[in-house]
Amino acid sequence: MKNESDRITHFSYVFGFSLKSAKIAINFAALHHFKSFPGLPLIKKHTAMLTPPFDPSTPPQPSLTRWSPSATVAAIIERDGRFLLIEEHTPEGLRLNNPAGHLEPGESPLEACVREAREECAHAFQPTHLVGIYLSRFQRHDPSHPLHEDVTYLRFAFAGELLEHFPSQSLDHGIVRTVWLTSDEVLASAARHRSPLVVQCMQDHLRGQRLPLEAIHTDPSVWRSPL
Repeated sequence: MKNESDRITHFSYVFGFSLKSAKIAINFAALHHFKSFPGLPLIKKHTAMLTPPFDPSTPPQPSLTRWSPSATVAAIIERDGRFLLIEEHTPEGLRLNNPAGHLEPGESPLEACVREAREECAHAFQPTHLVGIYLSRFQRHDPSHPLHEDVTYLRFAFAGELLEHFPSQSLDHGIVRTVWLTSDEVLASAARHRSPLVVQCMQDHLRGQRLPLEAIHTDPSVWRSPL
């Protein structure tokens, strides 16, 4: 090809659009099959010219990464008409929640719930059934606060039996204490709940919502050693 214009025209013919007028980002890693293409340095040059200078007043563009919810587990523990909750420090102050936490790599939702109950309550926990699977969203938009969050949570809630207590074990970081509340007290304290699912899970449990533990299947690949 004789000149730069010819090379750009050739590229436009091959890929079906005008490079000079294109308003898209080209992933050059995806062009590794075209390493010998003589116009590749010119493509980089022209696409670099399409990138506008940084403007702090311009709203951030949506991420091209795939969105996914944050998977969590929760233990719904009832004994003699009272529910076990934990009181913990949060950026919004002291809040109440079920013993709950995030699913970690290499564990099933069931295993995660047993672990979280042990860490947050200093008790062994034996799940007997699945109460439900829930979706909720948490947003924190406070200009005076350094944290700006918009997180969707996918919660697996298990009910079961509280077993052995480990009095020498300290509670997980940030947890002040565990409390036993009646269903009326749980409802009355809703303004202090860390998640709106505290009430929903309790109500589903009280109306007898029961799903077998086998309703959640964990493929053996989850426990496979990393490559």
